Amino acid sequence: MSDAPRPGTTVPDHRGRTGLHLTGRDLDRNPRVRVDDVDLLAAGWHVLRATTFRYRRDDGEWITQTRETYDRGNGATILLYDPARRTVLLTRQFRYPVYVNGHPDGMLIETAAGLVDDDDPVTAIRREAEEETTVRVDEVQHVFDVYMSPGSVTERLHFFAAAYDGSTRTGDRGGLAEEDEEIEIVEYDVDEALSMIREGSIQDAKTIMLLQWAVLDGPFARR
Repeated sequence: MSDAPRPGTTVPDHRGRTGLHLTGRDLDRNPRVRVDDVDLLAAGWHVLRATTFRYRRDDGEWITQTRETYDRGNGATILLYDPARRTVLLTRQFRYPVYVNGHPDGMLIETAAGLVDDDDPVTAIRREAEEETTVRVDEVQHVFDVYMSPGSVTERLHFFAAAYDGSTRTGDRGGLAEEDEEIEIVEYDVDEALSMIREGSIQDAKTIMLLQWAVLDGPFARR
């Protein structure tokens, strides 16, 4: 068995990253948690770690636990809405993870979204909105931030909303060809979109959350 250091630790991985085994070792914000060890399991496009830590229970006893975390960075998503026409602009694209887990065809209806990468969330979501829907937005409203799968995924998702003028919109395709994206742009009446949640045609969590926000507290709420 090779004793060579694992890529992503003291030697760069294929993305040039090092020190991936150090994340979390310096955490001290919670006095009931002491991180003992971080094992880098995989460094593909994203990072899989197994962290061993001690946790002090309510009765004072310290117990040792190990948790795997999947780090894909943070993301942002946006609901594009036309207040005059009462429509929302969504996307449809193939998502293999949902296809392999029971979705009929893997063609998921979603709000535009993407990883923040090195940008701030507002800059990132403006970029993603234009890439995926061809709609350019300047003024965006921050709605809330959510940990979408806190049991194993570290990602924090920033939710936004912005108005668009559907009467001037053209085209029904978005996405970047260099990233092999094939994205269909779909427009629905907001009430139709809500019905699609109830019947199971819209199953994406971030999309459901933003659509329900839109009618409870957002642009389509009854004042």
